[in-house]
Amino acid sequence: MGEPLDPFEDHYWRDIVPQETLDVYRVYRRETHLGAGPVALLAVDLFRGVFPDGPTPLAEAVRSNPRSCGIHAWRAKPVLRDLFALLRAHGSDIIYSTQATADAGTAAAATHRPASERDAGDVALHPDFAPSSEDLIVHKSRASVFFETSLAAHLHDRGIGTLVICGETTSGCVRATAVDAFSHGFHVVVVEDAVFDRSPLSHAMSLFDLHHKYADVMPLAELAAKLPGAPLEATRSLRTGLSTG
Repeated sequence: MGEPLDPFEDHYWRDIVPQETLDVYRVYRRETHLGAGPVALLAVDLFRGVFPDGPTPLAEAVRSNPRSCGIHAWRAKPVLRDLFALLRAHGSDIIYSTQATADAGTAAAATHRPASERDAGDVALHPDFAPSSEDLIVHKSRASVFFETSLAAHLHDRGIGTLVICGETTSGCVRATAVDAFSHGFHVVVVEDAVFDRSPLSHAMSLFDLHHKYADVMPLAELAAKLPGAPLEATRSLRTGLSTG
C-alpha cells in the first residue's frame, strides 16, 4: 500500500503528477484558506465563443469554432452559475474581464492566436453570465487582467483581501492573472471546477503549479464552506451537490 494521498494534493492533478514530484513539492503544503478582508470574484474571459451549444467533444467543437473549449467549458457552466449565485448572495464584488479592441485604444493581443473575422461575436460575454449594472468590466490587452489596467488599484481601494478567480483558460489568462494577483498582495483562490482549458494536461499542471506557489486551488464546495457568512441554503446545496444548474 502506498502512502495515503494528502488532502492538499487531492485535486485534478492527483492521477497525473507522480509521487516523486509530490514528494519534492511537499514543502509547499499548508492549510488552504480565505484571506482577511472582503472577497471579490474575478471572472476571466467568459466569452460566448468558448462555450459550445451542447456537451460537444473538444475535437468536434474546435472544428466549428477554434476558440471553443468544448466539453470542458460545457461542464463548467453549472458550477459557474452556482459560483456567481453564491458570491452575489454573499455581497461580494463581481468583476469581469474581456478583450480590449483597437477601438479601446490598443491592438495588442492576449496570445499569439491569429485574428479572425468572427472575433467580435466570439469575445462577447456569454449571456448566461451577463454582468449586472453594479459589476465592473475590465478591458485587457494581454493575458493578465492586471496588465496595464487599474484592477489592482480598484481592489485595493475596495479593501479586497481575497480574489476568487474563475474562467478560462487555466494555462493562459487564468494563470497569468492569478500570478499577478499574488504579486499585488492579494490572497488568491482559483476555483478548480470553475476554470477550464482546451488541454486537460495543461489544465492539470497549471492548477498544480498555481496551488503550490501562488494560489489556493479549491472546488466550489470547499469555497462555500470556507466563505464567512455565506447563505446557509446556498452552502448546504453546494456541499451536497444539489445544484439545479
